[in-house]
Parts: sequence; structure tokens; C-alpha cells
Amino acid sequence: MAATNYKTFWDDKASTTTGAFIAVDGSANEDVARLTGAYTARQVACALDLQPGDRVLELGCGVGRIGRELAPKVAHWEGADISANMLGVARERLADFTNVGLTELKRTRLETLPSASFSKAYCVAVFIHMDKEDFFLYLEELARVLEPGGLVFFDTWNLASDIGWRRFALEVDQHRNADPSHRKDVARNQFSTPEEVRTFAQRAGFEPLATFSDSPWVQAVAIKTGGRRDAVAERARVERDASRIAYTPLWNELFDAMVRVSGGGLQPQAMLEALGDDARGEEVAMFRVWFRELWRHNEAHWGPLPAGLA
Repeated sequence: MAATNYKTFWDDKASTTTGAFIAVDGSANEDVARLTGAYTARQVACALDLQPGDRVLELGCGVGRIGRELAPKVAHWEGADISANMLGVARERLADFTNVGLTELKRTRLETLPSASFSKAYCVAVFIHMDKEDFFLYLEELARVLEPGGLVFFDTWNLASDIGWRRFALEVDQHRNADPSHRKDVARNQFSTPEEVRTFAQRAGFEPLATFSDSPWVQAVAIKTGGRRDAVAERARVERDASRIAYTPLWNELFDAMVRVSGGGLQPQAMLEALGDDARGEEVAMFRVWFRELWRHNEAHWGPLPAGLA
């Protein structure tokens, strides 16, 4: 039976530890989660200019993939998630930290977290699984729990980019002949545009500092209005560090190839060849791991897993 709400959907996905890792980002184990978590954590730390004294909130923390990397850098890291099963895995992974808290959400609110109790917040690859109403409601809640002048970083699928559109087309194809009497998956992938993201941020109480959209993601950095932090200076800082926050050309190239393989427009062997040279950048090793899991799910069609991916 299809899940009727976010909590049951993600608790089912995270009913096992392996399932939780896979649901978060396709990671199959701890080693992969550390690899992808470190990459994303660097983007977050740069976007928010994380400092040792910061109190930081992650909305949709999952297994603590990113939080595991950021907790040593800040005064307090709080992970909030709708899934108790996800938080169970996160609790084990973060057990050695004394500056970490975990909050189980019951609905589209951060109601157990006090207003103005965090200096920074972020949300990565979470709003892509929400209806637009919930996307906005959570942005409002992030504005509430941030202190005036606090910074937020978040992202969502980018409908306006060519690669983002190809990723959207994969979702469309799943629904061409769907049973109209059944509701679409409650946590299905959903897409936005840069203009929509900026509007949501402004209406929720933030001043957008930058949006990066030359990738299949819209990544936004914004500041809560009303504080003493200099928004002009922050905007200049974010723009100066854009190359460390936004996805790289190599990341975009490899992600696009993955989308094309999934959609049948590129042969798996071509993707394998693109992942043969680690000297091109750290993204190659990361995508090789992701592609290995994709191949394993498609062995019936593509044949046995190649030695280069084993």
C-alpha cells in the first residue's frame, strides 16, 4: 500500500540501516556516506560561513550524512527529521559527539524548537520531496527558529536548467500511463524554478543573497531580515565563494550522463568510460560509487557488474 504521509514513507524506506543509507542519497554503506557527506558539507560550510560558535540546524537530516561532517566545526548541531527510523541511524552515527541534538518532527513545523535559537540553518535534497505548501511552511519555520540576521542555505530540483528538465522528464514518463485513481507518491520528486525559490524565500521572511542555478539544482543562500548582519557584505562574500558552493562543471557533466543512462539515451558503457579517470576531479570517484549502485539495480538489462565498478 502506498504511503499516505511523509513520516510513513520515510520510515518505510529507513526500516533497515542499509535502506536508510540508500534512501538518503543512494549510499550503500558508511564509506559512501562519508564520501558524499564531505562533499556536500563543504558546500554548506562555505555557503553559511560556519564558525566555531554557531548553533546550526539541519532540516531533513536523515542519517546525519552531512551533520557527521559539520558537527566538529560548530558549537551545536541539531538534526531534525520526520522519520524516527532515520534518526535512529543518525543517533548511532553521531554517538561520539557531545554537541549534537536530534529532533523528531510530527508535522510541517519545528514546534519543539524555540524561536531565534539558531544562528545558521540548511536543508539539502529535502524540499525536492515535498508539496509546495510544505516547502513554504518549512521555510517560514526556518525563519522563525533563526535569530535575526541568521543565514539559511537550501536547494531543490531546477526545472529551468536543461539537465534539470531531463531529470524532470524521467518523472513525467513514470506517470504517462499511471492509474488516475491513485494519488502520486507522497514524497515523489518535485521541481521548482529560481524565480519561485526567491519568491518563497522572500515571502517566508528572508532576503535572498544568491541563487545558483547553472546545474540541475537551485541552491539558495538567504539572510533572515531584521538583524545586524550586513546583508551587502554577506552577498559579496557568497558571490565571491560561488565556485565553492555551486556544483562544478564536472559534477554537472557526470550527473547529466547518469540521467541520460537512466532515460535510455546513453549506453551504460559510455558512462563507465567517463568514470575512468580519477585525475579529472574528486567527483569521478563519487559518481563511480553512485553508478555502481545504479548498475546493480539494472543487471537484468545491462549484464553483470563490470570489473571496473566492483
